[in-house]
Amino acid sequence: MSDLKTYLQKKPNLKLAKTLKTITWILTAAIFILVGLMRRPNLKIPLPEGVSMSFLPPIHALLNSIVAISLIIAVWMIKKKNINAHKLWIGIAMFSSVLFLLCYVAYHFTTAETTFPEGEPMRGLYLFILATHIILAGISLPFILFTWLYGFTNQFAKHKKLAKWVFPVWLYVAITGPICYFMLKPYYPI
Repeated sequence: MSDLKTYLQKKPNLKLAKTLKTITWILTAAIFILVGLMRRPNLKIPLPEGVSMSFLPPIHALLNSIVAISLIIAVWMIKKKNINAHKLWIGIAMFSSVLFLLCYVAYHFTTAETTFPEGEPMRGLYLFILATHIILAGISLPFILFTWLYGFTNQFAKHKKLAKWVFPVWLYVAITGPICYFMLKPYYPI
């Protein structure tokens, strides 16, 4: 019997899944609240003199790029029926996404927002890409977590069904993050 068939015959861990579903919804709500709060100018956290988080935007783009590459490799690995490699690359994508979120929140809680200037010819395109990036990132968050949860708890039919929808959305979000960064890069304060 192949490793894939052996793996797919594992019994679902429904008790763990129930606990993880609750954690997923709590985590999703907490992230939405945190992201909403970081946009409020009166909630900026002052940094000590000479300390700046301005080094983080390129790191955001790098982490999103790692997520995109990891997702592509993870799908390639599952198509090759290499479960262990698939799990590894999904783990890298998840870890990179968590690092991105932590860096993103740290940056936006401490640093004034950089905006694309009015009147610039690419502003409309930038705002469209940014809006779709933000909306799809928010919508996809719980679905990404549920897709992982279903795989982790051996609910493979649910995992596969959800992954078919989650993968392209997550990949779009991961790719458009660096695009937004490079479009906005000329306007970051030096």
